[in-house]
Amino acid sequence: MILVACGLQREANILRGLGVIAIPGGGDAARLEAVLDGQAAGAAMIVSAGIAGALDPALKAGDVVIDLPEYSREDGNPESQAMAPVALDPRVRGGTEEMIRAALPQALYGQIIGQDHIAATAAEKAALYAATGALAVDMESHIAARVAARHGLPFIAIRTISDTADESLPPAALVGMNPDGSMALGKVLASLARQPGQLPALIRTGQSAEAAFRALKKVAAAIATLRG
Repeated sequence: MILVACGLQREANILRGLGVIAIPGGGDAARLEAVLDGQAAGAAMIVSAGIAGALDPALKAGDVVIDLPEYSREDGNPESQAMAPVALDPRVRGGTEEMIRAALPQALYGQIIGQDHIAATAAEKAALYAATGALAVDMESHIAARVAARHGLPFIAIRTISDTADESLPPAALVGMNPDGSMALGKVLASLARQPGQLPALIRTGQSAEAAFRALKKVAAAIATLRG
């Protein structure tokens, strides 16, 4: 079984399938980590997948970014949160990478970072890019990596770009997710009523998100190839 950490219910609906369980975090880091921990015992791999914000200015909406880190606890303490890169059996890495590259030939490879809040502004994205060199940022990858480390499981992150590095998200986009990962339409409409001038930016954000969701269907098909 492959355990997939994502953010939204819509992402989970795209990603889940036979042998693939998708868990939407809904922006609640503690809950997502607890659910992943509870199901990790039956998993062969943990994947972070879904939409993400670009940090690299060259990325555009709909691009696919893949990070193939390998993590392990630094010590034998199962409660340790510390992670350090290790060399897993090369047959595991090689096989996984070969299948992913074949399924997503246009994907870009590099670091994907996670944090507990949305990278909402172009200035924040620029600062993260300067500090880390990462290609993209999301709200689940760091959590999924921690859980994979604790359970000694392989971990990869595959993300599709929604908002570009030079985009600042409008206020309505920042309140659009309920804790269960469903869309908070009421909050979006209330935000629009307070600040109607953000409508063009919100439409642009929605169009970019649709490109990311279309690309995510290809990611779901790629993850399905890893079941064997």
